[in-house]
Amino acid sequence: MTAADTGKGQGTGRPGALLGREACEGFFEALSKHITPRSELRWTTPLDLLLAVVLSAQSTDRSVNRITADLWRRCREPEDYLALGEDGLVEAIRSIGLFRNKARAILGICRALRERFGNRVPDTREELESLPGVGRKSANVVLNVAFRQPVMAVDTHVFRVANRTGLARGKTPLEVERQLMQRVPARFLTDAHHYLILHGRYTCTARRPRCAACPVADLCLFDDKTPAPTAET
Repeated sequence: MTAADTGKGQGTGRPGALLGREACEGFFEALSKHITPRSELRWTTPLDLLLAVVLSAQSTDRSVNRITADLWRRCREPEDYLALGEDGLVEAIRSIGLFRNKARAILGICRALRERFGNRVPDTREELESLPGVGRKSANVVLNVAFRQPVMAVDTHVFRVANRTGLARGKTPLEVERQLMQRVPARFLTDAHHYLILHGRYTCTARRPRCAACPVADLCLFDDKTPAPTAET
């Protein structure tokens, strides 16, 4: 993925231009009035969330929630997943993509939690990234959502919204993450990940952003704003 997305409406706004400090403040102030900052993955414990994040790779939150609703009736601790085994876990998550790889990653995580962390989900990025199948983005999601740490998980939605609007400019998720950590106002930083991902998921969409319904359209630096739909006669 690069900063230059393809397709109508996916541009990155004015090249190099960034929102100023006051505009960034107003941007998140406006989003905070329209978005409830929460994860759409259902979870109760940090282990639930960690494994749901692993399951969500290239899958929708809705499909993960369908699977975990049943899985968590049987599995509440690492030992429960290990007792289920690879065959049992594969059968439980077969309806989502990459299910075999995800099953192996989940079992590897559960073994590591048992052997190295006393069955506790760690609360540092370094420790989380030491677990099978957990990269920087996934670790940041867990740190932010489960432990309320002010970190930024940059997925495709956050990457697109940041580059398109002028909140940040970067060719890689890490570049965008580092800029956002410096530019998001401190009072919004803990919830900024959710504001941006939900704004990108439902309003600032990839193919045709809903600019006419956007609460930050007057601040956004995206020039190719889509007009309001016209009623058919």
